Amino acid sequence: AGNGLDIGLTPVDDTLLLSYALEGGMHGHGLDDLCRLHFGHENIKFKEVAGTGKSQVTFDRVAIDVASPYAAEDADMTLRLHRLLKPRLVPEHMTTVYETLERPLVPVLTQMEQAGIKVDRGVLAGLSEDFAGRMETLAAEIHDLAGHPFNIGSPKQLGEVLFDEMGMEGGKKGKSGSYGTGADVLDGLAAQGHELPQKVLDWRQLSKLKSTYTDTLVEQINQETGRVHTSFAMAAASTGRLASSDPNLQNIPIRTAEGRRIRDAFVAEPGNVLLSADYSQIELRLLAHIADIDTLKQAFHEGLDIHAMTASRVFSVPLENMDAETRRKAKAINFGIIYGISAFGLARQLSIGRDESKNYIEAYFERYPGIRDYMERTKKTAKELGYVTTLFGRKCHVPGINDRNPSTRGFYERAAINAPLQGSAADIIKRAMIRVPGALEDAGLTSARMLLQVHDELLFEVPEAQAEATAACVKQVMEGAAHLSVPLTVETGSGLNWNEAH
Repeated sequence: AGNGLDIGLTPVDDTLLLSYALEGGMHGHGLDDLCRLHFGHENIKFKEVAGTGKSQVTFDRVAIDVASPYAAEDADMTLRLHRLLKPRLVPEHMTTVYETLERPLVPVLTQMEQAGIKVDRGVLAGLSEDFAGRMETLAAEIHDLAGHPFNIGSPKQLGEVLFDEMGMEGGKKGKSGSYGTGADVLDGLAAQGHELPQKVLDWRQLSKLKSTYTDTLVEQINQETGRVHTSFAMAAASTGRLASSDPNLQNIPIRTAEGRRIRDAFVAEPGNVLLSADYSQIELRLLAHIADIDTLKQAFHEGLDIHAMTASRVFSVPLENMDAETRRKAKAINFGIIYGISAFGLARQLSIGRDESKNYIEAYFERYPGIRDYMERTKKTAKELGYVTTLFGRKCHVPGINDRNPSTRGFYERAAINAPLQGSAADIIKRAMIRVPGALEDAGLTSARMLLQVHDELLFEVPEAQAEATAACVKQVMEGAAHLSVPLTVETGSGLNWNEAH
């Protein structure tokens, strides 16, 4: 496929996806993992055949008498796994997941990976230089506040400056004997009005953006295509969500202005634009549907501002002339509840006291009692079955839901609450992705190419003259991918780069 060859083997089964549909979240789904699990068999390792490190050779250089057993074992074990796993789909009610969501998505993702996305080296170089300059300025300010130079990137030295030298409260030493200086610690200190921790947070953010994106993406541009070609993993998350790697384009931070600037470097070819199509608040809509919350369903049908409405109900303030900060708090609660946020977590996020955040959460559940009922019901089911399901029947396993350790158990309880929402959202966008290519072809929009999926967003490259028609076509497919008791809404935008498309 990498050389443009289409061998046309359809339909094709994949034992990795068969295993993932049946037992997602339970174990690894690679050939070696599955052979070990189901047959107690250890496959020949590639390094035993081709060597390791500098002495490793490509498979075509391996002697035939050494290569043959390795290749034959791969073929043999794959067939054995197929004969074991495929017959389980029907009795375990996983045919819909595998046949309509997983298998048909493979050729779609293949085309997306081959298409890649153009990256502007000049923009990355400019951002890298800007970030480096600002890091230098911040470093000077941090050293000035500390009274002497130190290695800002060293948690040990930073902890000593903050807690030993400057006497800030809340320092806790770990097993290594060094103070903890994670983001949560620095956020807490910054919320108390300390200047130095906030500047360290800003420095760290720029350092992360520089090392992970502006300096690294350049090296990942394909010399032949001039584009970056990410790899999508279909069996990485128990909820059905896709993952992206080499490079990870799903993890570019968008909550900060600096993070959004990274998207300036992802550009369209001349004459084209990038088109973004994004599901609006899909997990909240799914919460309203799955938990059957009448007030939320009505709000979505009427097109109300769901965060403002929550703010009005939780904080007992009128909708008219609501200030942005009140709405921001309600937004944090709305999305936090989906992920099972604790009073401590919400307090840290909103920079408020734990008692205040606890009152907010209690008020939320009083206004929306059906949500608490849904959570308790879901946890009960998960504890009994060991899994929860999405709207399409995908089983999201939560193996630690009955663990004796409260921390482990709590983690899996939160995962169980969120999985039907996140998993259903993942299934819906997969269904849309499978349908989009055919819809574009039927509409005569054959020049449009789907490039990326970033959880609730699809990104396309289209001729500028076809942007409006493509947006309408994609929006129709995405909004019709599932029929819920609330409308699915898709927002579209286009621009010369990914940031402009939002």
